[in-house]
Amino acid sequence: MTNNVCIVMTTVAGAEQAKELARAVIEARLAACAQTLPISSCYRWEGKIVEDGEQMILFKTLAAQYSALETFLLDHHPYDTPEIVRLPVDGVSGKYRDWLLREVG
Repeated sequence: MTNNVCIVMTTVAGAEQAKELARAVIEARLAACAQTLPISSCYRWEGKIVEDGEQMILFKTLAAQYSALETFLLDHHPYDTPEIVRLPVDGVSGKYRDWLLREVG
């Protein structure tokens, strides 16, 4: 049953945006946990190479919730073209999985 757990990753410009989006997702019960981390990004955008500080958000959720979470993020994300990436989870502790299932399932 481990394969139904996944991590969904996105980035936003700043800490306040990350906090607001993380809280909104948790309130909607689309993820059990959201962690935010400051990162440095380098990417090509509109023909230019950009280096920016951003905040990464990692959402712990179920694969079955991915479509709903993706739709929510697209509707609430401050970016025109947000990064939304689903990462499979190979293993998770039983108690953590049980908690996640109670919060999201």
